[in-house]
Amino acid sequence: MAVGDVVAKTTHTVSRESLVRYAGASGDFNPIHYRDDVAAAAGLLGVLAHGMLTAGLALQPVIDWLGDGTRVLGYETRFTRPVVVDPELGADVDIIATVAEVDAGAATARIDLTVSCGGRAVLGKTRVVVNLVA
Repeated sequence: MAVGDVVAKTTHTVSRESLVRYAGASGDFNPIHYRDDVAAAAGLLGVLAHGMLTAGLALQPVIDWLGDGTRVLGYETRFTRPVVVDPELGADVDIIATVAEVDAGAATARIDLTVSCGGRAVLGKTRVVVNLVA
């Protein structure tokens, strides 16, 4: 593993059904996540995916690559732009995970994530510190 290596790359399609399921699991029933009229009244471009859903989707390819979620030592991100979910097409969230740093002595690596929707970043400074020892 070397700095610059892409360790995971994927696209998740978020549908309105995904939002309803996430709302039920998380308890976040803010209507901007499922009602067009409420989103419009709030001045939004449409129904938005939950921020924590987007953050979770971004982390998943790293967990899949590691094969063990307990090897994630730290995770941070900034929400830069909402994911607007079309009622028919949904929204494609693209994730690329790239090795940014390797600390051989500590057996850790920092993986930087590029997370975008429609070619525009939706998360910024997204970093995952992982244990390299299985």
